[in-house]
Amino acid sequence: MNYIKHLTGFYEKVAQDNTLNPTHISLYLALFQFWNFNRFRNPVSISRDEVMRISKIHSKATYHKCLKNLHSSGYIDYQPSYNPFTGSQVFMLDFVGELRVARKKREMI
Repeated sequence: MNYIKHLTGFYEKVAQDNTLNPTHISLYLALFQFWNFNRFRNPVSISRDEVMRISKIHSKATYHKCLKNLHSSGYIDYQPSYNPFTGSQVFMLDFVGELRVARKKREMI
């Protein structure tokens, strides 16, 4: 996984998406950090309290809303565990391929 190319692809996707706000971006970057600590292996097991702390989200409702929005918008694949003793699973999706497609489209214009 190329860290820089992935984040560049993510930001290019975010720039085109008018449904996301800074809270979504902060949450995504916290999830990205968990993925980085996991050596970019999918899925990543997450702890709600830890992700909320890193992303600076203080409301559980906001956290869950943004997590579901990221899932439905195709930024992550979120698999909730509903078990307090096991973390939910998050699959981080690859944006490097999308970056290549976006660059080719710009070159054609």
